[in-house]
Amino acid sequence: MVNRLLNEGIMGKLTPYGTVKKPFRSLVRILPMVLLVCSYTHLRGQQLNSLELDESKFGIISFNSDRTIEKALPVVTFRLDNDIINAKDIASGANEGETIQVSWLSQKVNAKGFEGYIQFKNLGKDTISISNVVPFGEDTSHTYITGKGNHSLSRTHLFRPGSRPVNVIVPDNAWELGYASIDLGESLSVCGLVRRKEWDDAVKKRFETLLAPGGSVTYAVYMDLFEGVWQEGLRKIFQDRYLYDVEEFDDSLYEREDLKWIRDAYVIHLMMSWDEAFYQQSKGYQLTSFLERGKQLYGGDDVIGLWPTWPTLGVDQRNQFDLFRDLPGGLERIKQLGEESKAFGTELFLCYNPWDESSRDENHYSGMSDLIANTNAKGMVLDTKGESSKELQDAADEVQSGVIMYSEGMAVPKDMQGIVSGRVHNALYYAPFLNLNKFIKPEFSIFRVAEIFKEPIQREFAIAFFNGHGTELNIFAPGKPSWVENQYTYLGKTSRILREHTNNFNAKDYVPLIPTLSDNIYVNKWPLGKKTVYTVFSLIPEGFKEPLFEVEPDENHHFVDVWHHKELEPIKRNNSYYIEVETDAFNKSYLGTNNEGEVDCIVQFPRTLQTTLVGDVLSISSDHGDVIKVWAGTPEYDKEPLELMVGEHKIHLLKEFGRYEGKFVVQLFKKDILIDETVHTIKAGTPRLASDVVFISGKRGKGMVKIPSGKFTFKGTHGDAFIPYPEYREGKKFKMSGFYMDKFPVTNSQFKEFIDESGYIPDDNVNFLKHWVNGNVPKGEEDFPVVYVSYEDAKAYAKWAGKRLPTELEWQFAAQTPDLREWPWGNGEGVYRKKEKVTETLTTYKIQGIDPSYCNLGNGVLDEVGSYPKGKNPYGLEDLVGSVWQLTNDLYKNGSYEYIIMKGGSYYNPSSSWWYVQGGPRELTYRQHLLRVSEGFQRNSTVGFRCIRDKE
Repeated sequence: MVNRLLNEGIMGKLTPYGTVKKPFRSLVRILPMVLLVCSYTHLRGQQLNSLELDESKFGIISFNSDRTIEKALPVVTFRLDNDIINAKDIASGANEGETIQVSWLSQKVNAKGFEGYIQFKNLGKDTISISNVVPFGEDTSHTYITGKGNHSLSRTHLFRPGSRPVNVIVPDNAWELGYASIDLGESLSVCGLVRRKEWDDAVKKRFETLLAPGGSVTYAVYMDLFEGVWQEGLRKIFQDRYLYDVEEFDDSLYEREDLKWIRDAYVIHLMMSWDEAFYQQSKGYQLTSFLERGKQLYGGDDVIGLWPTWPTLGVDQRNQFDLFRDLPGGLERIKQLGEESKAFGTELFLCYNPWDESSRDENHYSGMSDLIANTNAKGMVLDTKGESSKELQDAADEVQSGVIMYSEGMAVPKDMQGIVSGRVHNALYYAPFLNLNKFIKPEFSIFRVAEIFKEPIQREFAIAFFNGHGTELNIFAPGKPSWVENQYTYLGKTSRILREHTNNFNAKDYVPLIPTLSDNIYVNKWPLGKKTVYTVFSLIPEGFKEPLFEVEPDENHHFVDVWHHKELEPIKRNNSYYIEVETDAFNKSYLGTNNEGEVDCIVQFPRTLQTTLVGDVLSISSDHGDVIKVWAGTPEYDKEPLELMVGEHKIHLLKEFGRYEGKFVVQLFKKDILIDETVHTIKAGTPRLASDVVFISGKRGKGMVKIPSGKFTFKGTHGDAFIPYPEYREGKKFKMSGFYMDKFPVTNSQFKEFIDESGYIPDDNVNFLKHWVNGNVPKGEEDFPVVYVSYEDAKAYAKWAGKRLPTELEWQFAAQTPDLREWPWGNGEGVYRKKEKVTETLTTYKIQGIDPSYCNLGNGVLDEVGSYPKGKNPYGLEDLVGSVWQLTNDLYKNGSYEYIIMKGGSYYNPSSSWWYVQGGPRELTYRQHLLRVSEGFQRNSTVGFRCIRDKE
């Protein structure tokens, strides 16, 4: 196909896509040119092999003949001074004189799509400005990148339909780039890039070119097809084509295993050797203390960079290498500091000043080699350089492997081949929050330079986190403001997540700015294998908690907010599923400062960790990974988790973490990478079983009855719930093993035998056997249930007798039997109560009918055991209700209190107020807590116990 450009002079009064703006006096001439569009077969995927232009020859009608554009697209639009010119809509006409000439110079189609060159030439008498050259034009209907505003360093913006423009960082040699993508339908789109290439009689500025009369500037125009969402066009141009800076990218350095460690580094401190945090004359080196503090606040430094040169270099004839040699203790002491740093997981970097040419003469390459050889330094900070060289890397490699060249500036795509790490320089103050350099080469380790002496800089940490790269804390400028510790703690939260998901942040499938339901809050997607990480940055000061971005849930994955540590369920809306994002509020006055913004992070994990929480027992199971970590509260660097081997575990939280109430975070790691996380919460005030059961087996003893095994459904009732009762067993079915239980509560005579034989003396003897006389059982009360005993007294007796206290579950199973009777003798006779609600927390049961032959109804007089044989249950257990409150083994704790569960009611029932503990005989489901203060406080006249023994 051959299309000829028309030889016409055209007058323009234009805005994007031909809408009228203000008139300007210039004549645009399009010179004649033959545009050759040839066929080319690409090896994979869709390939641009032809395009058709309209009569203006700057309007695109179709791509590959079969993708017709409803309204012709401009090849480019551009700004002439402050006016937008749309080349395809330029009309013929004449005015005061020709001002600008637009020409095609050359073009070709190859494996990388279309490549052409457009020249702009000033035909007028005054200097003019050419800027914002954008393929397919600036238009709100598609995505494009160009300049906005007049910022000297940070003018490049990404424009997306329906969203506010986003300020972005692009390579230092591509400030002026124009990019756009157009959806052609059926999942096929076209992307285009414009780059400034040559200029003559012109002043090249970052974002515009000033053309003197007769001056010219030439731009390259690239186009190609892609499939999928608009980010895939960006990927093709930025990540696959490296902005057309290089034909083929040399990955040799990135394939070196010894250099890959820097990809997992996220915190660097650069400090000068006269910083008191590094050295003090009276105390010597202080680096260890600095590293210890950093370990607690932000997980420590991955790198410490030492700087003893500028701004003192040049005071005398010593060169940069001499200044290292003259540090206290010389290079041998620096080497020791490097070894000490490794214990904190920190590597030592030194600095290199390429401009040091006037001091004592020493070859720079051999000087660097000597420095590295004698200090074992793992990196060199290349002062003033945005790139490295083969010679520099070779100088390091000669003496040690794994030495990183770290440039002061950010390497552009063609220079990324020779260096694997660099900075986003702090000369770019208040950095844009989307860094497209990360998109170009995700394996290139980026660190944003941040300075703590100026102001709070939470935004710096948030932006580095959002972009999946590290932070360099440059503390050259003096000053340690009061807010530093809080800011470092925030850095600890961001750096922890970056480190735990570092593989995702280094992967090529990163997708910036996925679609969201709200503006001013942004999401980057980082997929790798079966796990996907989503980083969120919000500029909404009042905070945010709403569904935000779409996901595709499945039964093999789940979602966790790893910033707030909570599990999330996708929310369905109009047949799509969305994830709720939560960002904290921040002071509105922070907007426009380096302290604005908040973050969140959502991870879609494969289900590899199974956890359940029942009462106080956390069950954990996994056959993946290396280690399981259990945290009381959110993971933080100044806390220690419980670490477990991979496998199956049952954790008693009270035993491991005390009375902490709140979130328990369970994390599964493989080689320091978080591969799954679950979260359980203990609500404040929740009673949790704190007692253990030590099984005591043996034959049936004297006075014991056999309780056969069976199935049992637990139901609990209680009175005032101001102090909550445990509910985790409610309505659950249990398979119970058989055991033996005392037919009656333990009597005074039985307890006397225990004391005489064991010599038992309680640690706290207040109220111990208070009703006995001079240590003896009152005459006639030998067969009364023993009272005035504590939980500890009862357990001591049980141990002596070769028995144990029953759990509440066992007591109630034995008492109710599998038919779940309400009373020992049945459900429809004996005692009847009417349920009455007194307050929101207090429910009582008023006695309606009494048959005194079944049990003591609460007359206040204790009976000897066996006084009510009619009240026995089918197993032969007697005095289950209306005798004494019977202690169980179940000791519960919450954040404030602890108590023991008692069963059965008692012979005492105060009746003047329902606010009393409701005594008398109680139904077998009823539970009453005995609050713990001390043993002496607990001992009273209505509490006794009976024991059980497990079957052999």
